[in-house]
Amino acid sequence: MERGADAMLAYSTQSLRSGVTVMSGGIIDHARAEALFVTDLQRSDCPTPAEVKRAIRLALQRYGGVSNCAAQVAAEFGEHPETAVARMQWVLQLLRRAYPAPELPRPREPREATGVA
Repeated sequence: MERGADAMLAYSTQSLRSGVTVMSGGIIDHARAEALFVTDLQRSDCPTPAEVKRAIRLALQRYGGVSNCAAQVAAEFGEHPETAVARMQWVLQLLRRAYPAPELPRPREPREATGVA
């Protein structure tokens, strides 16, 4: 089942002209945040990036996908908004460490015109 969770997160990749493959930020980041939010990880655990990634995969398996994770997040925000906001901020910090933005190649400088008419 772990391969299915990876497939859910990897479906939204795109290749740039440079050949670099990057994940589209929006949907994937939201899915990861919702899945990580519903895990048992706590701030005091000081999870490593590998532990964060594993927790996301396990949450997607446990809850049967992103939409069920999102439903749990909504329930937490409804029942405990004061703690849910702080947890989501922490989750987003963890995600930035576990999935840093890729360094994209710098664009090439334009060549000067040769003056040939």
